[in-house]
Amino acid sequence: MQLHIYNNPDELSQAVANWMADYIQSVLLRSDRFTIALSGGSTPQKLHTILAATPYREKIDWARIHFFWGDERAVPFTDDRNNAKMAYDTLLDNLSIPAEHIHVMRTDIDPQASAAEYEKILHRYFDETSNSFDLVLLGMGDDGHTLSLFPGTEIVHEQTAWAKAFFLQAQGMYRISLTAPIVNKAASVVFLVAGKNKSETLKLVLEGPFQPDLYPSQIIKPDMGELHWFIDEAASADLKKV
Repeated sequence: MQLHIYNNPDELSQAVANWMADYIQSVLLRSDRFTIALSGGSTPQKLHTILAATPYREKIDWARIHFFWGDERAVPFTDDRNNAKMAYDTLLDNLSIPAEHIHVMRTDIDPQASAAEYEKILHRYFDETSNSFDLVLLGMGDDGHTLSLFPGTEIVHEQTAWAKAFFLQAQGMYRISLTAPIVNKAASVVFLVAGKNKSETLKLVLEGPFQPDLYPSQIIKPDMGELHWFIDEAASADLKKV
């Protein structure tokens, strides 16, 4: 695990953009495509805005990138809570990307059917590869959840399925999510965490005992890939300083 700490969310987002641009270029030197799973939340919005502007819109070969999502709320695409809508508004609509390279989690069909359909897409891409995604971008909630892996939910312990849908009682809605098995096959996983409200939980996730039912972010440990945590000073406040 590699920990990267920056002064504030703006510096954090700029650093991730720089890191991503270099990483994408290095992968595309040896591969004809780059696969990425996007995250929802506020921190990725800053990152998207940076990536969609000069110099990154010119520096990155966006036409060779294939987009997926880590999770989705089962709300219409027109709903501001929809993760895909956020990504289109802040990133995808500002770049020239072939439509067939963008794989949203559908919310216009039954959530279980959507998860099954998404799993088929994932198997089509990754059954014959040593890794799954080249990059998975993740956030962490102040309750320790990531993706739609919430504390105390069965999906945290999923061992075989790559995508699942379930009704999250606390939010009164269905969620569709990738699971730990497919994410942990990724070549690189990056967490973006900012804010003092995350500091206590982040300490427990990174330095506390392994309790994935309480802190599901702990279940994300790439089998052979890299794990990076990009965080700001506020989120790092409770961590041991070496």
